Amino acid sequence: MVGASNLVPGARIRRLNNAPVRHDGEYVLYWMTAYRRLQDNYSLDRAIELAAELGRPLLIFEALRCDYPWASRRLHQFVIEGMRENQSQAAAAGLNYVAWVEPGTGAGRGLIEKLCERAAAVISDDFPAFFLPRMLRAVARRIDVAMEVVDSNGLFPNSQADRVFTTAHSFRRFLQKNLLPYLQEAPAGGPAVASQLPRLASLPDFLRGKWAPLSVEVATSPGELLSSLPIDQTVREVSLPGGSAAAAVRWRGFLANGLDDYGTDRNHPDSECASGLSPYLHFGHISVHGLFRDLAARENWSTDSLGDPKQTRGGRSGWWGMTEPAESFLDELITWRELGFNMCFRDRKYDRWESLPEWARNTLADHAADPRPVVYDRDTMLRSETHDEIWNAAQNELVSSGRMHNYLRMLWGKKVLEWSATPQEALLTLIEFNNRFALDGRDPNSWSGIFWVFGRYDRAWGPERKIFGKIRYMTSDSTRRKLKLTEYLKKWSIADR
Repeated sequence: MVGASNLVPGARIRRLNNAPVRHDGEYVLYWMTAYRRLQDNYSLDRAIELAAELGRPLLIFEALRCDYPWASRRLHQFVIEGMRENQSQAAAAGLNYVAWVEPGTGAGRGLIEKLCERAAAVISDDFPAFFLPRMLRAVARRIDVAMEVVDSNGLFPNSQADRVFTTAHSFRRFLQKNLLPYLQEAPAGGPAVASQLPRLASLPDFLRGKWAPLSVEVATSPGELLSSLPIDQTVREVSLPGGSAAAAVRWRGFLANGLDDYGTDRNHPDSECASGLSPYLHFGHISVHGLFRDLAARENWSTDSLGDPKQTRGGRSGWWGMTEPAESFLDELITWRELGFNMCFRDRKYDRWESLPEWARNTLADHAADPRPVVYDRDTMLRSETHDEIWNAAQNELVSSGRMHNYLRMLWGKKVLEWSATPQEALLTLIEFNNRFALDGRDPNSWSGIFWVFGRYDRAWGPERKIFGKIRYMTSDSTRRKLKLTEYLKKWSIADR
């Protein structure tokens, strides 16, 4: 059996099989699938700990398939930029690290099993969404060596919630009563703790030919590689760089120039004071633990500042004992983000229509036959050719930049519901657009945003309306009155695409 951990809280570790540790294995394998970073990473900490316990080298393997749903130049480029940085950091720290990009469909078949054959134990990332959980479970069944997955997703371990929470308020109240012990835990902080591990004399000899690692040269200029891959070549790369260094630059800039206005201006597209961190969080280029540590230092905060757990009512402000902008940011980063992880971890139907609340499914069914003011097909919406200037701008931002302003994403989704022949068709359109074009698509938080359009985490609203029934209603006219949009519309108007 794998021993208990001193570096990683037990609540964050799950065994995926009952196979034993192979004490004569050549290395401990860390299969990096979701937390694509070498800092603030519980999975890496656990792998380092096991390697030290067994007296074996550590081998970090970060792979990128070419056949995952919505694979594209945009997503591949962002991940490869992170790989390039991991290559550099691993070399500087003396770590055995392999980055591998699948050159064609099926080329990676058997590779992970081959790596596991020589491993003493296998550690991977416990990310609860997209194809990753199925992939890891399948591999764990096929190998005969101990395999664990580790939760380094957020401040609260996914395993410690006792149910699926249906509202942000109920989850926030639960966190206010239960989060404190986990605020006193954090990953070790970096690969320096691995400096005493033995090194591999050489990489396994099968890492040649089609299984040859990604070279530093190709990772630095991956354009030719991207063009050779069977991925969506029409979803082009964007200017936002991937990797932990770019994430850190973005974070420091937000702390210095965006946080103070976050509570009041983050909903205004013209203000541009949103953090912009969601792509980096999604691909694991930055950790919530690191963000929280930096914010706490900026706020001169300690756990003594927290409100009394016995007096908590689930309010959005006041409990942390920080400034209003900081608490507003934490509500997005912790309450709303980890609420989505709670759903994905506990309900495998998180991405299906039937996961919606019964009241929402019923009211949408009651109004499914209501006449629509206009019905747009998916191609028309894809090209941003609707009658709605704000919607077109938001869609254009998504397609062109891989991001969308958070408030406008809500309106964007509501209009797709209004303009689609059925609610189910609207859901499929939102999933396709979001997951194909958004850098932060396919993420638990992203699934929350899509399904919120149809009533997840919300309540029934009145008066009952055509098409929407009791689902919350939004209009472009009210959005225009409430938000500062002039510069945003200039930037993302269809004429400028």
